[in-house]
Parts: sequence; structure tokens; C-alpha cells
Amino acid sequence: MEMKTRVAGDVNILEISGRFDTNTVPPVATWLEQVTSAQKARVLVNLAETTFVDSTALATLVQALKRCHQVQGDLCVCSLRRPVYMIFELTRLDKAFNIFVDEEHALQSFNS
Repeated sequence: MEMKTRVAGDVNILEISGRFDTNTVPPVATWLEQVTSAQKARVLVNLAETTFVDSTALATLVQALKRCHQVQGDLCVCSLRRPVYMIFELTRLDKAFNIFVDEEHALQSFNS
């Protein structure tokens, strides 16, 4: 797994490539904890290059989403490949997260 972070306006963006699973969660969890503790945190997780997610990865994203909501912020995900989207559907997390087709649409949602 490789993770890249950047900022677009006031949105913290995380790109994850490769497998996002138990073995690769710790650096992602640490970064998400830092950025979701700020008031009105706005976070976008781009999963365009993510090939697999497991339950630990999903739990990490859910915890970050909860932290964002506690500080009146938001966390969105975008660019899910079909196999990853199917995992979100099977776990019904497609109902919990705002999922966008691409980064551009996700960033627009933060501005509306």
C-alpha cells in the first residue's frame, strides 16, 4: 500500500493505492486521526488505486467519519473500483458514506 496526502482548499485529501487492509491500516489511521480532530474537518479519501479493503480498513474509515461528524465536518470517498464498491455495498457502508464517482465531484460537494 502507498498513501499520498495533499490539501485542496480546506479539504484534506488522502489517496490510497494497493491493498488497504489490517497490515497497512496504521499509517492511514494515524493520518486520519490527526486531520479529523480539527473543527469542521473536511476529508476526502480517494480510492481510485485501491485494489482491496478489509474490515479493519472499513472500520478505520467509519471511525474517521464519526470523528468528522463530531466536529461538524465531513468525510467523503471517491473513485471506488467495482470490487471495492461491492464491499461497501455488501456491508451497507454505501449508505453511510457520501461516495462520488471522481475527485472533482467530491470536491464540488464540499463547496456546495
